[in-house]
Amino acid sequence: MLPQGKQEFQSGGKGAWSDVPAAAWDDWTWQMRNRITTLSQLDALMPLTTREREGFRATENRLSFAVTPYFFNLIDRENPNCPLRRQVIPAAEENLTSPEETADPVGEEKNSPVPGIVHRYPDRVLFLTTDRCACYCRYCTRSRLVSNARGYDFRPQLEAGLQYIASHEEVRDVLVSGGDFLLLSDEKIDYVLSRLRAIPHVEFVRIGSRVPVFLPQRVTPSLCEIFKRHGPIWLSLHVNHPKECTRELAEATERLAFSGVVLGNQSVLLRGINDDESVMRKLVHRLLTLRVRPYYLYACDRINGSAHWRVPVDRGVEIIRSLRGWTTGYAVPQFVIDAPGGGGKIPINPNYVEEILPDGTIRMKNYLGNEFLYT
Repeated sequence: MLPQGKQEFQSGGKGAWSDVPAAAWDDWTWQMRNRITTLSQLDALMPLTTREREGFRATENRLSFAVTPYFFNLIDRENPNCPLRRQVIPAAEENLTSPEETADPVGEEKNSPVPGIVHRYPDRVLFLTTDRCACYCRYCTRSRLVSNARGYDFRPQLEAGLQYIASHEEVRDVLVSGGDFLLLSDEKIDYVLSRLRAIPHVEFVRIGSRVPVFLPQRVTPSLCEIFKRHGPIWLSLHVNHPKECTRELAEATERLAFSGVVLGNQSVLLRGINDDESVMRKLVHRLLTLRVRPYYLYACDRINGSAHWRVPVDRGVEIIRSLRGWTTGYAVPQFVIDAPGGGGKIPINPNYVEEILPDGTIRMKNYLGNEFLYT
């Protein structure tokens, strides 16, 4: 039974897989083996729009299509604007590239001293361990690499990455990602984490993963034991919409939290998905119920074929303003732009300071618009 406050979370059920035994359905490897990966498979399961059919052209040379049976059952098959459907099913707009868009919008390539390592900040690195994901988000900033649809031919070089981290004593913080690190076997995850923990100057190990959202079955007792053994582990989930907060995700985050994993969330601000005050408020409240702290709200990166996703920056600022003061500070993420070309994350906040007077007094407004002086 779920803890108090989580009983309202729904399960997607088995849907078209109703004859599959529970033991198989709850096995993450079964879910991966039975992903929907082709237009013909999808066609047999739901009616598609012309726009979606045209979108499959993008899967041939940009980013593959894949969705787990579990996540597919959360999609509204009769509603083309379903926020979960739009995130994973290709659309015709992906085939259009705007002038400002690039294959590597945040400059990872030029900050990659060895394959799989991105060293952009002084004291921390991004460690890419795989090009595979459980499902492929259609706005993915790393679509040049994940799924290898473009022939990028990224091959994880775990030893080279581990050696780089070990030889750079300024690196105290490692973010392990990909693709999705949690799709590796328990043995490989255990190996990578144990090697990182053996490096004296590595103080902080983080994992970025959408697997608990797309494939909560992966959060097994054995995986949780690995996290407990190598903790503390900080895990950043990627939840964009309240419908993704299911009973299965609640159970997965419960297991992770009880294993000592510190949970945060990184959302991407997406047009028609979560660029709405009420949707965002419901999302952050649900996340807290799941023991997950809203951490970042990203402006959508300028990846090729993403113009239809991007939201004006001032809209993001207004959404943050709608949260600040109207709910607990724990629920308010930091709105950031990952600066084009590798400039790093830049916070974009509502401005509450009206004026700083010559004597140092600050004239400011609170969330209600009332003015105050602080001397």
